[in-house]
Amino acid sequence: MTDFDPMRDNDGDIVVQHAKPQLKRPPLFKVLLLNDDFTPMDFVVEILTGFFNMSQERATQVMLQVHTQGVGVCGTYTKDVAETKVHIVNDYSREHHHPLMCTMEEA
Repeated sequence: MTDFDPMRDNDGDIVVQHAKPQLKRPPLFKVLLLNDDFTPMDFVVEILTGFFNMSQERATQVMLQVHTQGVGVCGTYTKDVAETKVHIVNDYSREHHHPLMCTMEEA
């Protein structure tokens, strides 16, 4: 008597069972600008149009949200893209001697 092997059929050939991979979307992160009392509004608009591809009108709306509510959402991205955006905005702000802070949080 032979042992039962689920990987072989009755003829002794190997049976391969294909499984579909379970894919899921990566988590998304919101990139945020935080208000401060020193960064000029036009610099914030420059950041939003330059790094987040916003129109002048949309950038102005987000800038006003940052100014009045203390925080504004620049966009939602995968983790790597969000981290990169935060890094380049913070570096650019420091290079131009502004304390503007960019951060991220899970969406």
